[in-house]
Amino acid sequence: MSHDLILAQKAAWSLARTLMAPVILFQVDDEFGILPADELDGADVDILFEYDPYSGGRSVH
Repeated sequence: MSHDLILAQKAAWSLARTLMAPVILFQVDDEFGILPADELDGADVDILFEYDPYSGGRSVH
């Protein structure tokens, strides 16, 4: 988890490109976290962005 949104965004995009899988950047309280999209089943988090390496960027939720 990170308190820095910019750092979390860079890490999310890097992870998405490394895994070649969609990655979700989410927020819980005042911290940001990253998970592969398929591992975020039913979690109670605020999704901020989805990073998809196949579309070349991010989509806002």
